[in-house]
Amino acid sequence: MAAAGFPLSRPIASEPELVDYFLAAGKPRDAWQVGIEQEKIGVRDDGRPVPYDGPAGVAELLRLLEARGFAPAMQDGHVIALDRGSEQITVEPGGQIELSGSPEKTGAACAAALCRHLAEVQPIARELGIWFVAAGFRPWGARDDVPWLPKRRYAVMRSYLPAKGRLAHEMMKRTATVQANLDFETEADATDKLRTAFAITSIVTAMFAASPIREGQATAYKSYRAAVWLETDEDRCGILPFALSPAFAFADYVQWALDVPMFFVLRGGDYRPTGGITFRRFLRQGLDGERATVADWELHLSTLFPEVRLKRTIEVRGADAAPLACATALAPFWRGILDDADARRAAFDLVASASMDERQALRRAVPGQGLTARLAGRPLAAHAVDLCCIAGEGLGRLPDGNADRALLAPLQAYAEAGRCPADDMLDDFNSAGGDPAQLVRKWEIRV
Repeated sequence: MAAAGFPLSRPIASEPELVDYFLAAGKPRDAWQVGIEQEKIGVRDDGRPVPYDGPAGVAELLRLLEARGFAPAMQDGHVIALDRGSEQITVEPGGQIELSGSPEKTGAACAAALCRHLAEVQPIARELGIWFVAAGFRPWGARDDVPWLPKRRYAVMRSYLPAKGRLAHEMMKRTATVQANLDFETEADATDKLRTAFAITSIVTAMFAASPIREGQATAYKSYRAAVWLETDEDRCGILPFALSPAFAFADYVQWALDVPMFFVLRGGDYRPTGGITFRRFLRQGLDGERATVADWELHLSTLFPEVRLKRTIEVRGADAAPLACATALAPFWRGILDDADARRAAFDLVASASMDERQALRRAVPGQGLTARLAGRPLAAHAVDLCCIAGEGLGRLPDGNADRALLAPLQAYAEAGRCPADDMLDDFNSAGGDPAQLVRKWEIRV
């Protein structure tokens, strides 16, 4: 659904309308909400990938969930998503199951919704021999062992992306994340939130790192997921330098998005490849007789993957899918930092002295070094402790923030120990001698 006053089918007349599109998404502070998106990697009890088709595959899981009041979204005879009110379950290219939860007033409410989702889905999945593991990258099986989801959108992406990055198919098939979405009031409020989030996103990646295992072997990475994103498509990924400028405005994000090559346009349910033309060219010249519409702009925005993404909300994207205690801390953490102006200022000030070159170097270092990487003269573990404190103080100034504040405790404990979930996973891996049969149960997402 488009923002108020922007019908999806309406042709876009000029670039300023794209700025107005973001402006129209602002909400008064008393209407702010936060949402969570959580991806889960399903495996068999020996670590093998779960097929989409078949009597105990992903499609069967989705079919059984329909009986719980979910309405299926079909494409070419395949179930590709489920909807129940404002709750949605979707499937990523490699069969990862994603919850897009209902927007809530607090992070604690998001955490409760995630736990209800898991309590509903896991018993059905277990009956099918599907176990969901808390990991940012699939720990077992080669890339070609993972079947593609039969979804038209992904067919175009899987053809386009490998020319842009050698690990693009790894991103699509084998990574998993947990994300939060937050509202904003005005352009100044939104750009300040985006600036702060970009400034600390690499620290958050280190805090949530939970993907040290690949194809049954320990890697040199704490977050192999983050390493994969470094070689996916830099046209549309990463940290956006202009967003760190004090003068950053919606128009800057629009100008960047206009020059990112498009994957496709959607007409009559058909995803038509564009040959990599930019949205700017599509807007000015059209394509095969088609004019750019608001729906095309929304679709294009959904194909941009910076570490922090602007749509109708602000989406923070830098965290691995981690154990539940960390996943439920993500929305409270970001709410405490971004929804309180004093917390935003304090978080940004922690790393304000870093140059853009240092920030980009940190993004490349964090996948391997995790919390031992350094920024602004300090190890990230020290920054992580400070950020947890800042988030807690921010929540204390927000409505109904106390329940959110309690959820930060596991994240703060990791930071104070200088550890992340990947360190626990490596300990488990060594103790089990790498045995998937033990590790699947050890790493299962538990409510």
